[in-house]
Amino acid sequence: MDLENKQALIYGAGKSGISAARLLLKEGAVPTIFDGNTSLDVDAIREQVGADIRILLGEMTAAYGEFDLLIMSPGISCENPVFEEFSSRGLPIWGEVELACRAGRGKILAVTGTNGKTTTVSLLGKILSDHLPEVYTVGNIGMPYTDVAMQQTDAAWTVAEVSSFQLETIEKFHPCACAITNITEDHLNRHHTMEAYIAAKERIAENQTAEDFCVLNAEDEALRDFAGRVASHVVFFSSERELEEGLFIKDGTIFLAEKTGASGEAASGAERGLIPVVRTEELQILGKHNHENVMTAVALAYYGAGLTIGQIRESVLAFSGVEHRIEFVEEIGGVRYYNDSKGTNPDAAIQAIRAMDRPTLLIGGGYDKESSYEEWIEAFDGKVKLFALIGQTREKIRDAAIACGFPEERIVLCEDLHEAVELCAGRAQSGDAVLLSPACASWGQFDNFEQRGDLFKEYVRERK
Repeated sequence: MDLENKQALIYGAGKSGISAARLLLKEGAVPTIFDGNTSLDVDAIREQVGADIRILLGEMTAAYGEFDLLIMSPGISCENPVFEEFSSRGLPIWGEVELACRAGRGKILAVTGTNGKTTTVSLLGKILSDHLPEVYTVGNIGMPYTDVAMQQTDAAWTVAEVSSFQLETIEKFHPCACAITNITEDHLNRHHTMEAYIAAKERIAENQTAEDFCVLNAEDEALRDFAGRVASHVVFFSSERELEEGLFIKDGTIFLAEKTGASGEAASGAERGLIPVVRTEELQILGKHNHENVMTAVALAYYGAGLTIGQIRESVLAFSGVEHRIEFVEEIGGVRYYNDSKGTNPDAAIQAIRAMDRPTLLIGGGYDKESSYEEWIEAFDGKVKLFALIGQTREKIRDAAIACGFPEERIVLCEDLHEAVELCAGRAQSGDAVLLSPACASWGQFDNFEQRGDLFKEYVRERK
């Protein structure tokens, strides 16, 4: 669609909505921003956009018939009446990702999945940036895709973290290589069923062709099933078993296996086309889940961007991890503090507790995304000395823990994060770890998981 003079309604005045408005203006469109929050500062929004555009707050007062398309912020449900109105009129409904890919240039490497997206995208962005001249790392990781689309040349590489919410509104989004890290229960308050959630994730590959690559977790049943329905070349990775083709771990080494002769590197020599990439003990990031993230990034850089294993290894070894994801904060009195505020669902929190190699005082709880917590609690495996719970889900998680046999006397309900940190710090002994890994979203008590993690670090460092 040529956007020149098109009337575009942007639903949502957050970071992605403001970025979309800027891009639409550059494309010659006429954007209107709508948001249900009447307390927003209209002048501040216009200042961020850089133009005196129309802004509607509270009620939708404009006539739907005056608009040519709808741009949906990812936080707005497809069940919203505004979405349904545009859909009933047969008008285009795009998210930020769709808008950006239509305006941008170059090639796209995209990552989705329940967990591991941010670490994988951060590492992949580093690998490409270390060796290619024009790389943009975008998405939930921080920079909106729409902020960079107009800067791109044909030589650009976009590394995109893409959520299920964003994938609901794609049409032509076409990564030359994509990955789904894993799929576990999450966002059921939005998608309602696992089938709908999985279908949204799978859309990442729907426009791919036989010339493209799709990287999938071989240990995920839903993704093994999906592999048979993908038009592109599937590359599997596994942390559990050796593969004939793909990435796997054997004897503490990550290998890339190719059919002999499939590439110059494989054909030139290693036995059975096996290329050693890196030993896991050399990595700066902890845990099996992070080894899986490394394999995903390696596959995308190798198959998608055509980098050599030597180039990839150099960047992987230098990668120190992502803020808020099992991030080491301080050691105080022999107690090590870890910030895993990015652990916003039970599966992510399972990976964090499995990575702990010390007796652990665990802080969990937050906004209720209608998750179940039993599998998380069963993964404690005797490591958790104290379970401090905060937020909307604290009673729900307490009841689940007791039902799973976790001692009730080691569960404490706290009013807020500061109280939880004080409690854990007061009871921890030298050789212990204090881990913030909520298994829940941050909403309700915090603006986002970053704010939650930053406050945790602030409260910890106050004790030095």
